[in-house]
Amino acid sequence: MRWLRFALCLLSAVDIVLIYYVEAVDRSNFKTCQQSSFCRRCRGVQPGKSSYELHLNTLKIEPSSIEVEMINTQNGARFRFQLFALQDETFRMKINEWAPLKPRYEVQYALQGEPVLNKLTVIEKTAEFISVMAGANKVTVHAIPFRVDLFSGDQLVISVNARGLMKFEHIRPKPEQNEAGEKIEDEGGPHIDDTLSDPGAWEENFKSHHDSKPNGPTAVALDFSFNGAHYAYGIPEHADSFALKSTKNIDPYRLYNLDVFEYELNNGMSLYGSVPVLIAHGNTHTAGIFWLNAAETWVDILGTADQNVVSSIVNFVSGSATPPQVDTHFMSESGIIDTFFMLGPKPKDVFRQYTRLTGTTPLPQYFALAHHQCRWNYNDQDDVRNVDNKMDEYDIPNDVMWLDIEHTDSKRYFTWDPVKFSQPTEMINNLTAKGRKLVTIVDPHIKRDSNYFLHNDAENNDYYVKTKDGKVFEGWCWPGSSSYLDLLNPEIRSYLSSQYLLQNYHGSTLDLYIWNDMNEPSVFNGPEITMHKDSLHYGGWEHRDIHNIYGLLNTVSTYEGLLQRSDGKLRPFILTRSHYAGSQRYASVWTGDNTAEWGHLQITIPMCLSLSVAGISFCGADVGGFFKNPDSELFSRWYQAAAFQPFFRTHSHIDTKRREPWLFDEPTLLLIREAIRTRYSFLPLWYTLFFEHEQDGAPVMRPLWVEYPSEVATFALDDEYLLGDRLLVHPVTQPGVSDVSVYFPGTQDIWYDINTYRKVQGGGTVKIAVTMSKIPVFQRGGTIIPKKERIRRSSALTHNDPYTLIVALDRNGSASGTLYMDDGQSFDYREKKYLYLSLEFKGNKLSSRYIDTARYPTRSWLERVVILGLPPGITRAQAESKSAGRVTLETTYNTETQSLIVRKPAVSMAEEWTIVLQ
Repeated sequence: MRWLRFALCLLSAVDIVLIYYVEAVDRSNFKTCQQSSFCRRCRGVQPGKSSYELHLNTLKIEPSSIEVEMINTQNGARFRFQLFALQDETFRMKINEWAPLKPRYEVQYALQGEPVLNKLTVIEKTAEFISVMAGANKVTVHAIPFRVDLFSGDQLVISVNARGLMKFEHIRPKPEQNEAGEKIEDEGGPHIDDTLSDPGAWEENFKSHHDSKPNGPTAVALDFSFNGAHYAYGIPEHADSFALKSTKNIDPYRLYNLDVFEYELNNGMSLYGSVPVLIAHGNTHTAGIFWLNAAETWVDILGTADQNVVSSIVNFVSGSATPPQVDTHFMSESGIIDTFFMLGPKPKDVFRQYTRLTGTTPLPQYFALAHHQCRWNYNDQDDVRNVDNKMDEYDIPNDVMWLDIEHTDSKRYFTWDPVKFSQPTEMINNLTAKGRKLVTIVDPHIKRDSNYFLHNDAENNDYYVKTKDGKVFEGWCWPGSSSYLDLLNPEIRSYLSSQYLLQNYHGSTLDLYIWNDMNEPSVFNGPEITMHKDSLHYGGWEHRDIHNIYGLLNTVSTYEGLLQRSDGKLRPFILTRSHYAGSQRYASVWTGDNTAEWGHLQITIPMCLSLSVAGISFCGADVGGFFKNPDSELFSRWYQAAAFQPFFRTHSHIDTKRREPWLFDEPTLLLIREAIRTRYSFLPLWYTLFFEHEQDGAPVMRPLWVEYPSEVATFALDDEYLLGDRLLVHPVTQPGVSDVSVYFPGTQDIWYDINTYRKVQGGGTVKIAVTMSKIPVFQRGGTIIPKKERIRRSSALTHNDPYTLIVALDRNGSASGTLYMDDGQSFDYREKKYLYLSLEFKGNKLSSRYIDTARYPTRSWLERVVILGLPPGITRAQAESKSAGRVTLETTYNTETQSLIVRKPAVSMAEEWTIVLQ
């Protein structure tokens, strides 16, 4: 290593930055729990020895809450315990110091507003406990030792501090030391506990970095037990299995937003985002918790992989075993204990309860759900034009071209390279003429350059984050020496938002959208490649308190800017790497810098499922892998998988080979083109699912147990998933296979291959043959899926194209579905300018009916109906609508597939209509 250090001394800072990005992940750059002093202390608490008690004689009862004084008997520290009843089967619990020496940070911006309170009724109170009711749910708070039991109806679903692992380190003066270096206790304050014996309690070193910890030890920790749960899910972001693994004898899952280069798979290391929401599911109940804390957090999981889970489930269902349980332990470095309990009882109830708190993904613009083409970097505007033209030449639909950091003038964001991108408006308009958009990158690091307006504004107005000494914080990122806007300050967020206005972002148009990257924030020469924890933000808060919401605040600023530039008319589109609870209200998320390897293709499914159940439905991964070069098979399979995942973008590193589809052999090109064209045919379904997600919070991409909550075999599956309740998708994620094993849920369900219309009976695993042109995708019997099968070069050009309906019948010969449509871009849909249709097939009659009073004047019409699973005997059909009257239609029946095609009903989708089979 000595030669390397010497070589680095001879290089410029920018060269050092580039060297950092040559090597793969170095685990030594990132802390383990043992190296994180607060995690070490919290994890060292012994079960069953809780020192926290409630003094119920101090009880205060309000219409929606109770408040009680809490004491730590080990050191006499006093706390305020509060329990709030919230609307929709939800409770909130807050624990804070009674009279802290300094305020402790309480997270803002994650919630979409102040939670709506519910009436709380005290049903029993003794010296040992108090029980309250809200709706049909009961909460019992035990005084000695402190414990909270939450019941959904009569079923105990969550217990708090049942294992006695609570720890709340109160803020205290730093103890003086005598000449021997021994700490002197302050006789006038609480008894000093063994927290102070930890050498990292008051200051801490990691590698060459020093953390001054001016407030000393401030950790908070609490355990939660989920009674009757078999698995826990969520707490993204980790490149690991969907069902959370036991952390017994290994590090806990870590939530601390970090730039982890070429991240490893199948472990709980931190990645770019932290969403501290956990959902536990059993065959009788689903419940969840939301740990509202923005500091570094570690989460232990027990009770999952510590036993043969499937065997225990079967034994429990048969009545021969005790109920299963998942135990969790949340540990954060600072802040307060602020926890929401979502009591279900069903999976969709928990999703609704959580997204009522943090919000849903607003309906994206239609183009955002289509295909995106990106690379670090397209060389110049001629390169962009050539790639765009090649898309048309090879008949590949595409909606968005992307530009990475090299499009700027020397890494100064909101600028353009004056030579390579000298005519940005013309470049954008050329794309817009084909119905396409442009996305440019805007990172949070600001180049320290006196010729850069943004830096000068920040310096002159004191907009930068400060060091612990009150000086402007400087770190290294892509531009070299950089500083970072203090986005905790509303004035500074407003300033950043204003930079997106067309008059400020020169060369931009309303058809340019934004990519926020490196916003963890990434600091190449900082501890763990991020900002120092003792850096200071607006209000005097340390970076340690707000670290995990910095990326959220970045996207809030961008969202407001895009909103303002169109006078609130157009829906923004933003992609972010760093994310937190609530990020879904502003941006889509991708899984960061992955690699062109089969394992990274496989991990896209559990990673997106974890994000989805944590409220972030608009997720995806770099198609083909960001690093390295995919071969033809991997590249084709990745496109086929991504065509059925919410965010669909190909992207690659600057040092990889160019990988536009036409650069591969013709068979590969045809496979990729077909995958993209398939995505475009299903865009009406995607759009409908995202509209419905905004209404009810149910994930668009969802695990099978959401629709089959008592079906044991679905609980740990993470190589297949559902889109809504309509499509079952099992991508091919292994090389050289000729078949894959697909689990088909629902013993009473029928599943139809979307290509061959072949039927498969649900309730078991079936080997499905696959060719290079096929991945297993099946439509659930009993559903109706809308499609547009006239594939054009961009989705905007299909706006008035006709629809095809795929009607897949269930055992009873019935099916239902929905179809949503609007202008595809504006917020007019929130003013009831849309069409939301109920589609139903029953008794050989297919009908379309308005779901609500909203209307939208679409020119689209019904081109074709395909009915699957229909017995023979139908010879004709009649369509009837107000404007067309009654019309006899042409039909074709296929005996082999038991499918009927009704051609050109030609009814307007803007009207209610009926098609009767005869």
